[in-house]
Amino acid sequence: LRAAPPHCHRRTALERVEKFLSEIYFTDCNLRGRLFGDRCPPVSLSFFQTPRRIPYDEAVGQEFRPAKVGDSFGPTWETCWFKVELSIPQAWAGREVHFVWESDGEGMVWRDGQPVQGLTKEGEKTSYILTSSLKESEPHSLTLYVELACNGLFGAGKGSMIAPPDPDRRFTLSKAELVIFNRDVYELLVDLEILLDMAQLLGEENQRSFQALYTANQMVNMCDVTDPSTFPAARDLAAAIFSQRNGESQHTIHAVGHCHIDSAWLWPYEETIRKCARSWVTVVRLMERNPELTFACSQAQQFEWVRTWYPGLYTQIQEFVAKEQFIPVGGTWVEMDGNLPSGESMVRQFLQGQLFFQEQFGRICSEFWLPDTFGYSAQLPQLMRGCGIRRFLTQKLSWNLVNTFPHHTFFWEGIDGSRVLTHFPPGDSYGMHGRVEEMLKTVKNNKDKGRVNHSALLFGFGDGGGGPTQKMLDRMKRMSDTDGLPRVQISTPDRLFSVLEKESSQLCTWVGELFLELHNGTYTTQAQIKKGNRECERILHDVEVLSTLAMARGGMFQYPASQLQQLWRLLLLNQFHDVLPGSCIQLVVEDALQYYTEIRRVGARLQEEAVQSLCRELLQPKAGSTKSTLVLNTLPWERTEVISRTGPAGTETLESVSVLSPQEDGSIRESVPDGCYANQFALFDDVPLYWDAWDVMDYHLETRKPVTMLLKPLEITLAGGLRGSVSFSLQIGKSSTLTQEIILDATCPYLRFLTQVEWKEAHKFLKVEFPVQVRSTNATYEIQFGHLQRPTHWNTSWDWARFEVWAHKWLDLSEHGFGVALLNDCKYGASAHGNILSLSLLRAPKSPDATADIAHHQFTYAVMPHLGSFQDAGVIQCAYNMNFPLHAVPASSAQCPAWSAFSVSSPAVVLETVKQDRTHQPEAVVVRLYEAHGSTVVAWLQTSLPVKEAMLCDLLERPAAQGRLPLEQRGMRLSFTPFRVLTVLLVLRR
Repeated sequence: LRAAPPHCHRRTALERVEKFLSEIYFTDCNLRGRLFGDRCPPVSLSFFQTPRRIPYDEAVGQEFRPAKVGDSFGPTWETCWFKVELSIPQAWAGREVHFVWESDGEGMVWRDGQPVQGLTKEGEKTSYILTSSLKESEPHSLTLYVELACNGLFGAGKGSMIAPPDPDRRFTLSKAELVIFNRDVYELLVDLEILLDMAQLLGEENQRSFQALYTANQMVNMCDVTDPSTFPAARDLAAAIFSQRNGESQHTIHAVGHCHIDSAWLWPYEETIRKCARSWVTVVRLMERNPELTFACSQAQQFEWVRTWYPGLYTQIQEFVAKEQFIPVGGTWVEMDGNLPSGESMVRQFLQGQLFFQEQFGRICSEFWLPDTFGYSAQLPQLMRGCGIRRFLTQKLSWNLVNTFPHHTFFWEGIDGSRVLTHFPPGDSYGMHGRVEEMLKTVKNNKDKGRVNHSALLFGFGDGGGGPTQKMLDRMKRMSDTDGLPRVQISTPDRLFSVLEKESSQLCTWVGELFLELHNGTYTTQAQIKKGNRECERILHDVEVLSTLAMARGGMFQYPASQLQQLWRLLLLNQFHDVLPGSCIQLVVEDALQYYTEIRRVGARLQEEAVQSLCRELLQPKAGSTKSTLVLNTLPWERTEVISRTGPAGTETLESVSVLSPQEDGSIRESVPDGCYANQFALFDDVPLYWDAWDVMDYHLETRKPVTMLLKPLEITLAGGLRGSVSFSLQIGKSSTLTQEIILDATCPYLRFLTQVEWKEAHKFLKVEFPVQVRSTNATYEIQFGHLQRPTHWNTSWDWARFEVWAHKWLDLSEHGFGVALLNDCKYGASAHGNILSLSLLRAPKSPDATADIAHHQFTYAVMPHLGSFQDAGVIQCAYNMNFPLHAVPASSAQCPAWSAFSVSSPAVVLETVKQDRTHQPEAVVVRLYEAHGSTVVAWLQTSLPVKEAMLCDLLERPAAQGRLPLEQRGMRLSFTPFRVLTVLLVLRR
């Protein structure tokens, strides 16, 4: 009998086991060096290179030329196709044989015309299993193709991950060979890795740490790496440790395979299509070998890409969806930004996503899945609930710079009172690897201990794709119920949330927005993308309104349903959480701007067709040759606006323009404090700690420099008539210029600032400031379908962390009886500190796009002093008016009757959307309204359309139970609570 050692020194024992498993030390005699047996090179290796991403059928018909291991390929974004001819030696019969491929680029193995395995060294996927036990009947000679993308898992940043891509990077092929894989060595390695982690991480105060260490040490003693017959006894020792079970109170971790794939980020959209295929085909192979594996997968757009480009793979995915292993989650078209899309855009994310999942898989998603966006609007809970979702999973608030968010499992309540059960995986990651350290962190870090005893762990390589590996699964199998570790079970999002719902009685509630205290530069970066987003949201809104009215008026007009769906999907794609925020490379920016151009082009045509149809229906012939103008208003209230420039130009030079507001008693109130200047431009240094395009740091506020250098003094450009204006130009920084026209229209309650900037800065931040004579501890900011308040002081760390926030079309600072609002047509970054309203205009980051925002910019903002509250003063309507201009259509020799399609009795209610319903029936119209003031109100919706039937429906346009609305003389009676969104389905008489 072998005697037990008289003493086992902890440090030497730990390091002894480490060296036994090392990939670097003693590989000639340790266990790791025995993982692979005999090796065999390919019979032949050849390739061809192309700048395009081409399909398999086209690739295999190309002319291949010889290649060899050690060759480098490139440059960045090229594609190399390799033809690999293999012959497995007869002597390998009965052995497990792998094809090993290691390169710097991302690869896909094709066999018999189908994709079969993704290969990414960074994702620990470097081999394709040819056979688990080579049989005589199996082919010993075969040909594989490897499609190699000349980019890595995280693109091709020069020097660091988020640096702009190195256009000249080369990608080396370092291995291409057949090997014998020693499965018994692999299993023993996994055993020892788990035991070593337990020994190291449980700590000297835990007796299980010593049990694991002594067992691992004894296993090393027992193993003769040259004699596999010694392995089973060593594995039995490990099994004895893993079979010691937990008590009933132990925390349970629900492990779900995951593969976060950014739809674009450090790579263009086209490469994401291949990332999806590489990752998902690997998951399918894993599921074939591991029937217990589950995999949660979001983003309908990515499913649609794979369906289009890889139909064979998509069919396999559908089969595993039916088995409830491959699990669609999220319910949205893409994982969009959680702050900047409009309310209607967010509805369409869910509508397009849920309809896709219903059509393709026979079910909608019950969980909203948004792990990696940069904050979460307080309107999201209501939108989720309206789209059939009561559960939400994310983790990004773990990135907070200042304050630690106090929960991992809680109810989240939105501005209308809607609540959803929310879970943040306590490991604070969506890319775990199934290691002991992650399991222990999940339990230790959980902020809701004692309230719930279950949590999620998402495992698999992510951001650039990759997904789970066999080793991750094998680690967790050993940890399923091992004393000293939490229970680990392969699970599903539904199982997790179901048990959390049962345990939810003790959960806390978080009310309002989930504000990420980081990445607040994304409200401003890539201004052209943000401008394109706002413009295209308006274009699609107007096309839908005008097309619906043209359809409802009769005639031959056909609602352009399929074209609108295509345009919406392009817009929704660009709202992905690294595109609309601007945190992407130049290639992605170019794609995004091209998509906006397409939306503008097609949208203009569709709008023109709808307008012409309306003209035919509305205009009545009139004798004579008088010229008329048909003015179309796509908003639900009357407007009196100047739609053409009038008045002679002037040349008088001015020093300043005062912002005055008439009071109820007839006096005039100056909105700007004495000694201060409104419309003051300020330039700040903008060098964040790491995430350049993402972050604006608090210390940038210490570098404020007023912009005062005049290039052209203030002078009158229009005087008299219905419009007056003045203009001036400024030098900004060393090489940028700003020209501005300040415009005041008759009857208009706000002063507009039409701004053009030639921006050529580096790491600078341009803002415009309005100090106002208003005192309030809170400012109000528009968000999706409503508004919220944020403090104007920095009393606490939570207040101070919101030094830069986001808003949509307006923000307002009011005291009782008076206030000042700041409106905009395409800006999102803002702040209100003390009495200063500030709008963020332009940034100049250099990573990951070195050319970010270096361009000509045009935008408009406006200042609106008002009496009373912003609600009563019509700030909300004015902001809509500025963003949705009237359509003036020449109509010669015709009479233009006044015609109103819709009206709402209460100014608190905004009619946001008019469209055809999702079934595309010409008699079905959807109208969406929301309460905008924060009040409880009854409103009457009136329409001149021939309505036969009306009913309430949810945001997926499914009729509500008992939702039928009586058609009364005053219209349809709608009851609103604060910020409630209502959708009405109207069935028209034809």
